[in-house]
Amino acid sequence: MVNTFPLIENHINPYRDTVIGKANEPITVAGLLDRSKQVIGNAYDGPKPNWTLENIYDRLESNAPRIAIIGGSSDHPAHIMDYRTIAFTALRIWQNGGVPFQFSTPVMCDGTAQDHQGMSYSLQSRNAVAQMIVNQIEAHNYHGAFVLQGCDKQPVGVVSGLAQVDRVRRYRGEAPFFATFAPAHVLSGGNYPEELIEEFKEIAKRAEYLGANDIAEDIRETMSYVLVCSTNTSFQGVFERAKERGIITVAEQKDFEKRLAVSTCDKDGGVCAFNGTGNSSRHLVAGLGLIHPSLELLTQPPNRDQLYEAIDSMALLINKQEFSITNLLAANIKNAIRIHSSSGGSTNLMMHIVAAMLYGGFRFSLWEYERIRQEYPIPDLFDYSLTNGRDIFTLAKQCCSGSSKGMETLFYELQQNGVPMDLDAPTVTGKTWRERLSGQTNLSADRVDKDRVILSSPRRPFSGVDVLAGNFFESAVVKISGMSTAQLDSFDKKVNFVLYFNNEEAASRSLLDSGFLEGIKQKKTFSHELLLAVLKHNAPQHIELYNAEYDDLFDEMVKNGSLKLTVIISGQGPDAYGMPEMYTPMQHINANRKLRKLVTVVSDGRYSGVTLGAAVGHMTPEALQGGGILYLQTGDLLYMDLREKQIQFLDPEAVLEGKLDFHDFSKVKQTRQDLAAKRVELMKKRKFRVAASNHLSGHTDAANGVVPHAILEAAEIEYSTYGHFLRGKEYEKN
Repeated sequence: MVNTFPLIENHINPYRDTVIGKANEPITVAGLLDRSKQVIGNAYDGPKPNWTLENIYDRLESNAPRIAIIGGSSDHPAHIMDYRTIAFTALRIWQNGGVPFQFSTPVMCDGTAQDHQGMSYSLQSRNAVAQMIVNQIEAHNYHGAFVLQGCDKQPVGVVSGLAQVDRVRRYRGEAPFFATFAPAHVLSGGNYPEELIEEFKEIAKRAEYLGANDIAEDIRETMSYVLVCSTNTSFQGVFERAKERGIITVAEQKDFEKRLAVSTCDKDGGVCAFNGTGNSSRHLVAGLGLIHPSLELLTQPPNRDQLYEAIDSMALLINKQEFSITNLLAANIKNAIRIHSSSGGSTNLMMHIVAAMLYGGFRFSLWEYERIRQEYPIPDLFDYSLTNGRDIFTLAKQCCSGSSKGMETLFYELQQNGVPMDLDAPTVTGKTWRERLSGQTNLSADRVDKDRVILSSPRRPFSGVDVLAGNFFESAVVKISGMSTAQLDSFDKKVNFVLYFNNEEAASRSLLDSGFLEGIKQKKTFSHELLLAVLKHNAPQHIELYNAEYDDLFDEMVKNGSLKLTVIISGQGPDAYGMPEMYTPMQHINANRKLRKLVTVVSDGRYSGVTLGAAVGHMTPEALQGGGILYLQTGDLLYMDLREKQIQFLDPEAVLEGKLDFHDFSKVKQTRQDLAAKRVELMKKRKFRVAASNHLSGHTDAANGVVPHAILEAAEIEYSTYGHFLRGKEYEKN
């Protein structure tokens, strides 16, 4: 049954008072509806087309809801099928009495942009999308939006832009802005060709024959991963090392890469099946109450009935302040953070959540995120795995079969585990969470018999991304949920040697070098005395090594994992280089079984949701702004106290005496001013490898969302008194 949209209750209507819009816009609406009917062909089941220019004119004159269908660029896999979804959506909006418009934003694929210059544009694209959204909606004066949610920076970029529109509309006394999000379906992982599996097995045997047991084991382990785009990077790291050591030829490597690549993605596209930024954004936007459950987790593009259910619900949102974008954002922020944490979400989202709140006009920072996260222990309720058949596509299949309710199930299980959720917060269904969840008997995660992704009993009592502090920086983040308990134990409370790199390219070259560790040993990069002192702290049980010669001591510390290394990748912050992800160097470490038990990466760059292991990022202040990371150098010592959320610079003389002295770093900065100045000059020159039009100068740091300073300055509202109300009561204004 069609839910007729009410007219917009707003004294402002440019299409009534300014004739130009009524002269040039009706043809765009008619063209959209004509194309839509052509696209869906025999699937069209509506009344006889009545979208004449005269009827469109009349709807614009009467202030019928003008709803923008916001899609993405079809050069991103998540948006391949947008044309079909747009067609059904446009026709239904018209049937419901609205006026559909359509525009798309560029959407850059982080996977495609990895490991080259494109990654320096990734974060900036989020702000660009927000700005484009505001420009288009304000210029054409749309009342609401139906958003085809994609991947990477697009989802939160759109949320930010819509929140900014709603904020300025409310300031001007206009009708609240409403929206519903329709995420792209989940892309199934590919299938390894059988003949390729057999060839990889032979390569592993060849590696063993040549004495490269580590490469043989890495090949077999990488084959256990679901074939998604990120898996190709893991293979690349193993292949590079195998080529260097003469196990495979260049021609074999290129052939393997080609056959893997063409076997990875389904023709209908979608959001990749790993729990990266794309799916983390889906979980987050659902937690904000912005996704109708009929569209949340699908395995193929949404069908007509699923779309109609979400579109029809928009009738319940129009003109109602409690369902405005900013109010949904404020009322659901705690729900969204708890869902993000318990689902092991992307590290990127730490920054994007802050940005969305700031764009909505709310005072917010990384520390406010952390305060909310620490109000109650958030258990790990997401048993996601790319090696055991529990990827996000598996979760989507469970939702499509009805055995799971996706984020509603996670919401329910968080409550069952003692985490208070804001049940009276509104959602785009026109109902509060309390109303959505009441009376449902199929919310429990235990309804899934096999390959359960959402759990009722936590894997661990802690989850999410932690905020770190230390004596040489203000803030950084680490995804502890990406580490197994055993791995966390092996890195926690350990003394690390620093290996400093000026940029990601230099770090990746070294990490791909099969002689990386041997080179450190041959150069005697660390003194014998400090090696021994570090051994005594990190692995005091190995007393048999106390009198070992340098080479033997080094080799044994690598073997037993007590030689902990912190690879510092500096000059990657927003101002310096656009804050690219450090995904590639981390994948090179993860694909090397020797390195992954030794190395922590620390950077002022970003990390994605698929990063495994000890990865610390988003460090502030960034190097170009004089942060402590700028002054570190190879051979320095750091103390990794991850469970206590600290990284401390150590006095080496104290370590030699068996003590941990968290050195006054200001003295180090004073003695290394010349070194820092030379590094800053190099960063400034390197910065212009990124187009000046897309520099993130004039933006806040990572702890404040990397947003334009004007956005931060305008964020004056206290969110906790803005969005916390019961539906139906008088709306609370700041």
